[in-house]
Amino acid sequence: MRRKPNILITGTPGVGKSKLCEELIRNGLDMEWIEVGQVAKQCNCYSGYDEELECHILNEDKVLDELESRMEEGGKIIDYHGCDFFPERWFDVVFVLRTNNTLLYDRLEKRGYSTKKLQNNVECEIFQTLLEEAMESYDNNIVHELRNETYADMERNITHIGAWVNQWIKDNVNK
Repeated sequence: MRRKPNILITGTPGVGKSKLCEELIRNGLDMEWIEVGQVAKQCNCYSGYDEELECHILNEDKVLDELESRMEEGGKIIDYHGCDFFPERWFDVVFVLRTNNTLLYDRLEKRGYSTKKLQNNVECEIFQTLLEEAMESYDNNIVHELRNETYADMERNITHIGAWVNQWIKDNVNK
């Protein structure tokens, strides 16, 4: 039996997934943060390159193979901008981060995103693509939408996720 839950933190690029994960760990959440993009880079989990969007094409099967045994242990926070290819059994909760479109545009522009890539990502946020993907891929009872625009939002999200983890441990380990 796992002693800690597995968490998926997802959302459009630029909503603050990695920053939130970094802050969760910095604030003492005793879990392993796994950035799927880093795993893909380290293990060469690519099936090609998309010239138009200027990014690698993820080999999802290879990523899943790389993560499978690690997920069984529990205590993982998965950080990625997609979620429909992960097995539902991996996660106890899914947090979808959302942000204001203007703020998102500014964040992505600072990253140097091309006009096409900026437009695609802002449209994903406008149309709630990642939220809908999560709702279609997982039991709706485990999917939570979190605003992540301000420092106060970040602090509230850290507190909320920490409390959720503590309650999960109380309910599933400390019976």
